[in-house]
Amino acid sequence: MTLTTTYLGLELKSPLVPSASPLSEEIDNIKLMEDVGAGAVVMHSLFEEQLTLEKHELHHHLSYGTESFAEALTYFPEITNFRVGPEEYLDHIRKAKEKVDIPIIASLNGSSVGGWTEYGKLIQQAGASALELNIYYVPTDPDLTSQDIEQNYIDILTSVKAAVTIPVAVKLSPYFSNTANIAKRLDQSGADGLVLFNRFYQPDINLETLEVEPHVLLSTPQAMRLPLRWIAILYGHIQGSLAATSGIHNAHDVVKMLMVGANVTMLCSVLLRQGINHIQCLEKDLREWMKTHEYESVRQMQGTMSQLNCPNPSTFERAQYMKALQTYNPDWGRICTSF
Repeated sequence: MTLTTTYLGLELKSPLVPSASPLSEEIDNIKLMEDVGAGAVVMHSLFEEQLTLEKHELHHHLSYGTESFAEALTYFPEITNFRVGPEEYLDHIRKAKEKVDIPIIASLNGSSVGGWTEYGKLIQQAGASALELNIYYVPTDPDLTSQDIEQNYIDILTSVKAAVTIPVAVKLSPYFSNTANIAKRLDQSGADGLVLFNRFYQPDINLETLEVEPHVLLSTPQAMRLPLRWIAILYGHIQGSLAATSGIHNAHDVVKMLMVGANVTMLCSVLLRQGINHIQCLEKDLREWMKTHEYESVRQMQGTMSQLNCPNPSTFERAQYMKALQTYNPDWGRICTSF
């Protein structure tokens, strides 16, 4: 029985891949991920704002206090909110590559072309096996059209692809007017893979301080339904790899994602809750399921339940929605309110 799969042209020993999270900030954690069965590791993200900040701070600190007295030479830089800067991120990639044999996938998080092109080259030189573009963009301008937004994604991708030779994946939002179309456009523009989907963390309000504040909610298994549907729809229609992320918590979730066409299944919330060693449990359960159902390899099951191959393709569209409404039991609501 083999769990090997191909993602972004890279041969992986397993479809279990830790996604970008604080866990990869420690080299020992990355080594542990490899030891317990991870096929690759997506590094924690470097943010576009960090690249911009570095440029502004260089100019700022070269001229800071020059109009003052000599004591200005002892001024300290202001403290930022970021744990690591761009140089530290590159060094972290180098150290990770020295410690592990599995692919290290760097992650850049931003919303504009900015300094991504230049920094993509440095990430490649540092030894990253691939690059994931986490395009986290929340448009608020009412005059901005959907065409403008989608073109921004294309521009970011093409500028980075022109600068690097390592594979590049794009992590997508689920909020496009036509996900199939933007997926096809990115695929035709050179994306080596698509990651479905980015989870946008929504702000909350503190009623005591009356301030807007961040509130991170980890995913639940229900969150996997959205990427499951779209991977099933896209399988066979694009050339690049498909990575499933969000809501993958157990081996059954992994199997479902592989069956609809995912090349890899990315893990975050479950590892934050259960610990890195949980990868070992997922692999054990995955192997047991495959043995029970007589699958000899991951590749054997990939895409078997995609829209392209399933007996009733309409179940991934309106037909399943209507069927779900017809099977709803009103007693479920009364049961929930009784607790």
